[in-house]
Amino acid sequence: MSAPLRPFELACPDLSAERIGNTDTPGVWCFDSGVPGRHVMISALVHGNELCGAWALKTFLASGLRPRRGQLTLAFCNLAAFDRFDPEQYMRSRLVEEDMNRVWSADKLADPSTQERRRAAELRPWVEQADWLLDIHSMSNSDVPLQLTGLLPRNIELGLQLGTPSKVIADAGHAAGVRMRDYGRFGEPGDNGTRSLLIECGFHGAPSARDVAIDQMARFLAASGAFDRAELPGGWFMPDAPSRQALEVTHAIARKNENFRFAQPWQGLECLPSAGTLIGWNDDEEVLTPYDNCVLIMPSLGQPRPGVTVVRLARPIA
Repeated sequence: MSAPLRPFELACPDLSAERIGNTDTPGVWCFDSGVPGRHVMISALVHGNELCGAWALKTFLASGLRPRRGQLTLAFCNLAAFDRFDPEQYMRSRLVEEDMNRVWSADKLADPSTQERRRAAELRPWVEQADWLLDIHSMSNSDVPLQLTGLLPRNIELGLQLGTPSKVIADAGHAAGVRMRDYGRFGEPGDNGTRSLLIECGFHGAPSARDVAIDQMARFLAASGAFDRAELPGGWFMPDAPSRQALEVTHAIARKNENFRFAQPWQGLECLPSAGTLIGWNDDEEVLTPYDNCVLIMPSLGQPRPGVTVVRLARPIA
């Protein structure tokens, strides 16, 4: 059974101008400073109901700012899904045919069988050019922002350095497919000069998610060297988190079928002190914590399809 939908309070942005772009790819904007520096990319709307990133990019474009160094690409990604957005049924506009954040592998990008694969193939050259990538998302349940870095030390370090949010999640991705953040050079080991982060800004429909998205955009632009921090509007920055904690995801629990249910209405970031604590039931099989002090990451029943991750299990990184 799916959980009831929370009210969606974040206004839907008018993207009639922004979706045009200034490149040959609709929805993609690119600005070249003419000065050596990194190629920085910020992406939004990989899922059509995650509006906070669209607000962040719209805010940047309205500012008239241009990078001091390097190049900056802004991408409004899944516009076809966004066009289906309805605040009363917002989960239906997450995608058209397939999750766009599971198609970033050579085989899927070469197969134009879904709307999302065709659009990802259009965006692929921009992703391949980028040195630093920030992919802006939001969540179907939790209000607490999370920085998802992957397992590469260079990204964990950057996630902690940004100053917000308070939780940095080192996760290995999804069995269902590769995310944009892990595509190509971004997934290579060692330090090849790339950095890639995926920010979960809080609940899809919370106005606060827009503030988090703008803050993360601003911090990322400053950290990348595209701008000096003082050049960016002070109002874009939220206060630094009083503390930072990195958590490593050890298990991703995928639903067998539509019968997955939780034992409690978990909100996320609950720390369950004892191994063997009941989390829920996957069909009729108990899902238990595998170790003491197990932290629940992004529990959600919003997508009823088999194989979808419903919760991740994590522990603090020493």
